[in-house]
Amino acid sequence: MDQSQQQEANKSRSYEVELVISKMLRIGVLIAGAVIVIGLLQYLITGESGYPGDTFPTTFGGIFEGMFQLKAMAVIETGLLLLILTPVFRVFVSLFVFWAEKDYRFVGITAVVLIILIVSFLLGKVG
Repeated sequence: MDQSQQQEANKSRSYEVELVISKMLRIGVLIAGAVIVIGLLQYLITGESGYPGDTFPTTFGGIFEGMFQLKAMAVIETGLLLLILTPVFRVFVSLFVFWAEKDYRFVGITAVVLIILIVSFLLGKVG
């Protein structure tokens, strides 16, 4: 395989990877939006958030527990968590895609971005 064919194959593979990642982002946003709409409709129909007064779950455990109990506010918060995690998942998948392509410079960059995201989530939880 000569160099121009190799470059064309790399372009084709990059296009396929970007297409898969864009579909993954769209699906994540659609699922998150659907979960939020379901929780919002539940809240509008019942008029109750599932929690007393102005309280709502503030921990992952509380959100998931409320989600399994089908409390409207927990369902909405689950949708918001899915929406937040969709691009983070994209970064995580990209790490392995770059690794498979042996593009180690982008593996390093993506790993740094992922570490920054994880640290920011941890600092947000602590602070």
